[in-house]
Amino acid sequence: MAAPSSDSIPSVNKAWIYSDYGRSADILKFDPNVLVPEVREDQVLIKVVAASLNPIDYKRMHGLLKAVDDLPIVPGFDVAGVVVKVGSQVKKFKVGDEVYGDINETGTVRPEKFGTLAEYTAASEKVLALKPKNLSFVEAASLPLAIETAYEGLERGELAPGKSVLVLGGAGGVGTHIIQLAKHVFGASKVVATASTAKLDLLRSLGADLAIDYTKENFEDLPEKFDLVYDTVGQAEQGLKVLKEGGKVVTIVGPAPQAIFFFLNSTASTLEKLEPYLESGKVKPLLDPKGQFPFSKSVEAYAYLETSRATGKIVIYPIP
Repeated sequence: MAAPSSDSIPSVNKAWIYSDYGRSADILKFDPNVLVPEVREDQVLIKVVAASLNPIDYKRMHGLLKAVDDLPIVPGFDVAGVVVKVGSQVKKFKVGDEVYGDINETGTVRPEKFGTLAEYTAASEKVLALKPKNLSFVEAASLPLAIETAYEGLERGELAPGKSVLVLGGAGGVGTHIIQLAKHVFGASKVVATASTAKLDLLRSLGADLAIDYTKENFEDLPEKFDLVYDTVGQAEQGLKVLKEGGKVVTIVGPAPQAIFFFLNSTASTLEKLEPYLESGKVKPLLDPKGQFPFSKSVEAYAYLETSRATGKIVIYPIP
């Protein structure tokens, strides 16, 4: 994809934006005249090709980050696109590079006011990596926040070769990556994951040694115990019941007693570390079967995300 020359970058662009808190369907508005963000010295300007949605986007719309936010906001954390302008101190990228990343370095402390649901967005070079050549922009956009979260949680939980892990919520955006990374990157001896009936084959295809149908079985009744329980659905306390002595529970849903709870600090170093696994196909992006929505249908995309029924990721593409 050819990058626009710097003199052809417009001063305004099309974006989705909200100026109040509430349900996405009520507050998210299309605006064809949003100012293109200024680029700081350590940032690049990206012509957005694809952007993916994450639960943090709608939770933020509901007011989760009200204490640190500054309305109005263009939502969106994940991006894949082409560099069209570089700040004076940028060393890693040049105009024309195809990049991807989660643009919010500290998404819950100083979240970017101008996100990725726009024709252009600005991002610090430290959160961006070159797009793996074998991935489409849509596939690349689906990855950053989810795969970085999966990776950081496995590190915090000290998963290592020979250890076992139970993934609660294996079919979601983060869960699908936890399974793959646990098996193919961290060398887990056993990966067990939960999902609904229709998604069990998917879990096995991603590398789960045992797939548990949570509509029919209770993971707390398993005869075995685990070195790590990674909770993506809000069952951290139940997870404690199936821990080996010295094991850990990691959760991304909210603080829970005796569990490690964290918010992602976005960094390109994780994406760069995982590049060989992505390029070899050992670790794959997973898009929801109906999870590709054009830019004009962003409100419908959020409505689908909010059902919590998506398998893998929802991506906005094409973006004008």
